[in-house]
Amino acid sequence: MAKSIMIQGTASNAGKSILVTALCRIYRNRGFSVAPFKAQNMALNSYVTAGGLEMGRAQVTQSLACGKEPDIRMNPVLLKPSSGMGSQLIVLGKPDGSIDMINYKTRKKELRKVIAESYTSLSSENDLIILEGAGSPAEVNLKKDDIVNMGAARMAGAPVLLVGDIDRGGVFASLLGTMNIFTPAERKITKGYIINKFHGDVSLLEPACAFLKKKTHKPVLGVIPYFRDLALPDEDSVEFKKSVGKNKYNSHKPINIALIDLAHISNFTDFDPFYQDDDVNFYSIDQPEQGESADIIILPGSKNVIYDLEVLRSGGMDKLVKKKAGNGAMIIGICGGYQMLGKEIADPLGLESTTPAVKGLGLLEMTTILEKEKHLTQTTAWCDKEHLQGYEIHHGQSTTAGPGYIINDKGETLGMRNKAIWGTYLHGIFDNHGFRRKILNEVRHAKGLPPLSPIVHVSPDHEIDRLASLVQERLDMTAIDRIIGIRA
Repeated sequence: MAKSIMIQGTASNAGKSILVTALCRIYRNRGFSVAPFKAQNMALNSYVTAGGLEMGRAQVTQSLACGKEPDIRMNPVLLKPSSGMGSQLIVLGKPDGSIDMINYKTRKKELRKVIAESYTSLSSENDLIILEGAGSPAEVNLKKDDIVNMGAARMAGAPVLLVGDIDRGGVFASLLGTMNIFTPAERKITKGYIINKFHGDVSLLEPACAFLKKKTHKPVLGVIPYFRDLALPDEDSVEFKKSVGKNKYNSHKPINIALIDLAHISNFTDFDPFYQDDDVNFYSIDQPEQGESADIIILPGSKNVIYDLEVLRSGGMDKLVKKKAGNGAMIIGICGGYQMLGKEIADPLGLESTTPAVKGLGLLEMTTILEKEKHLTQTTAWCDKEHLQGYEIHHGQSTTAGPGYIINDKGETLGMRNKAIWGTYLHGIFDNHGFRRKILNEVRHAKGLPPLSPIVHVSPDHEIDRLASLVQERLDMTAIDRIIGIRA
């Protein structure tokens, strides 16, 4: 069986996922067969494997860091929150109905077995498993039935490193408070701390690190700097909204793209490629007046399309979209956003909403019915002569009138277009760099600007190498090897 180590955090977004990614690449570069493992993930950002199974996006990035294909055993349980409906439960990559947190507790005994079997299987094929916790391991109301933090560490026999985010403040109190809540057995398997997202001179932290070691008899094993320009997917929608929300209309860039901020935005990594385009200002909006200067308005995917469409209407965003469409701006809908552009969305089975049907924005000749079976597949498609790769995650089945804009290799319509208004079910469409440049050059042409040459993009693999190098410089890897049980 593989050796193991687990990264837990004092809170959500402390940096667990990114540190697991870094450690996966560090040990892979040293010749180990490594795999990530997160027993249970709660996220609206998911991915479809080659086998048509759904898993958390962070574990996909981590699998890339290991040089492996995404494997559903790396994330056996996924929860996708939806308004008023609890969460959709995904077990071993397949939908298993909707569940609230009260009923979820009764399922944990069954899920614990699924998690253990996935871990054992993955462990038998690798030298090292790097586990990731979720949220905080010190939530006293959740500790009894825990399957993802200390519960997973006990299952795997994994020593634990505890990560704190110094950027949000109170990191030493958070680390000390978490240790005080731990049981003696949990404190025993916690071997040290990592302080993440630090600005400034590390020597300033020496007195506080010494204080923490004196209080808990555990060392700080590294201080990781705040990374400002790392081009890797962010799984946390709160962090995504915070970062993209900082951007505003910028008259110094030729193209402004406004993303409508939906309450249940999903698969927001669809839009990460726009950060690689120097001529694009990408920002989110939640008020109509914020989108007046946009050249492109995007309606993203949603885990609760009908609810988000009703909220969009109540705030007047529908009027903005129609006004901009009438003025010739490009309007793009991805998955749930694509459904919103049609004439009607029906949910007769109550999969996402208690509202049986709602009128769409009426900008595309299309109607959608949400069906029980979820469509999960990696997809090859075409737009004109442009070859596209991506994946689909949707309950909706849409009936379209007129020719398709994006056609899969089976001849089925995955997207429609009406002048500058278009949408598609294809997630990851903007990762196709030639297609993205084609769309941006259409907007440039409409503004009287010359076309730009093909995009030179930064590969995720390159960014993972850069991350691993930076983290390795700041961690006491000799001590971490000793904790894992790796001999020099």
